[in-house]
Amino acid sequence: MQKTIKLNETETELRQLLLDASDYVGSLEGCSRPRLRFTGGWVRDKLLGVPSKDIDIGIDNMTGYNFGTRLHEYLELPNAREKHPLVDLKGLATIKANPEKSKHLETVTTKLLGLDIDLVNLRKETYAADSRNPQMEFGTPEDDASRRDATVNALFYNLDQSEVEDFTGRGLEDMQRRVIKTPLAPYQTFKDDPLRVLRAIRFASRLDYEIAEEDEKAMGREDIQEALKLKISRERVGVELTKMLEGQSPPKSNIPKSVPNLRLLGPNPHRALSLIDRLKLYSTVFPVLDERVTQSPDTGSWDKAYGLARDLASTPQEGSNDSINVIKSILLTSQEDILDMWLLSAFVPWARVPPPPSKQNRSPSTPAGFAAQNGIKVDGHTIKLIDAAALHLDDVIQMKDATIQSGPSTTSPLKRKLESVDRETQGLAIRRWGPKGFDWRSSVMYALLTQSTEVSEDYRPRLLEGYASWLSILKDLDLLEAHRLLPVVNGNQIKQAL
Repeated sequence: MQKTIKLNETETELRQLLLDASDYVGSLEGCSRPRLRFTGGWVRDKLLGVPSKDIDIGIDNMTGYNFGTRLHEYLELPNAREKHPLVDLKGLATIKANPEKSKHLETVTTKLLGLDIDLVNLRKETYAADSRNPQMEFGTPEDDASRRDATVNALFYNLDQSEVEDFTGRGLEDMQRRVIKTPLAPYQTFKDDPLRVLRAIRFASRLDYEIAEEDEKAMGREDIQEALKLKISRERVGVELTKMLEGQSPPKSNIPKSVPNLRLLGPNPHRALSLIDRLKLYSTVFPVLDERVTQSPDTGSWDKAYGLARDLASTPQEGSNDSINVIKSILLTSQEDILDMWLLSAFVPWARVPPPPSKQNRSPSTPAGFAAQNGIKVDGHTIKLIDAAALHLDDVIQMKDATIQSGPSTTSPLKRKLESVDRETQGLAIRRWGPKGFDWRSSVMYALLTQSTEVSEDYRPRLLEGYASWLSILKDLDLLEAHRLLPVVNGNQIKQAL
């Protein structure tokens, strides 16, 4: 693996600006010149040939805030403005440390030359046996590299020497081997900051790397999973999960020829969910956190749901399944629909768990909705979308089966069967599944993903044909946007007339 990085024009200008600012600091009385490094993910991505606009800058002898202040001073000098006329440093934003939530580093963020910059001093973390809170102090580059979540994220680019530094001694090798491995012992690394479990999954799925066997064993330990539940805020779990699911990887044709072994350049939701599944982390990542729900989620056939989601999200190939193409053309009309599909697939294991008793019209009302609200703390709209999809599950399946008259035999028998179906019935159902800004398509997608886990592989083509036929009928009946139609007369108008 190469140890040099070719900077583009903007990165070259940034490097020179930072070196000039470092020289300025060194010229001040009582100050020594800081040595600066680009750190972490930017270095990894540049070595992979992937452009990045987020750069973390490690500083060896002062805090990020102090260096940022000196940088601001330097840019106010006439000769600095003349040398760097394109630079506009508008302000510094400080993000405080929060060790209780495993946010150990205070960082300073700013924007330079169109790049998102984080300034932070090199750190050493020391944990007491009886405390979650690390003792923070200035550290060496070796200290800073060893505290990071993975060796491939512990590479530095020395601005003075224009060279990649591998202080763990394994980062470049692990990139070559395509392995996610913690710099230090994985058990202690995950115990210190359990969020690193999810970060390992995210990077493994994004880069198509394997997680080291020793690391996988540590991730599966009960006390590590318990720490992930209790020590890390559910909001941060939700942020990591969203990063895993937020998009498909670009096609292989876009991979730089200089990086022949790189297969994936972006989020790979299927791989992320499969790792969560294989490592038995589902209940840790997606708990309902509601004592009224006593039944556990069923992950036995969950792989069929996220496997179908992968097939639906994939670029259509010549001669590919016609049913898949029909379903995609109607249910997946935007990138947002694809993200919603991946989120819905994540909650399929909760689909058949009975809802607890609750007050009427209380939201959420289903275990899937509770897991979205309490487990990963997604936004209110997404909680309602997932809860509505789970709530309408049987209704959707019944309508589909009654329409095509060929319902599959599943583990969840239907309670009733519609004797006849007409355009009005279908339209009213669509409006029922998609009220108040929600699209009925998400409810149908959730039903399809759920049923895919309940039928055999041999029956899967018939299941897809059934959904494709039904959706084609809805299209022929011009009902795809029925949920958006306004009523001819609403309640207020009737009240005023009376």
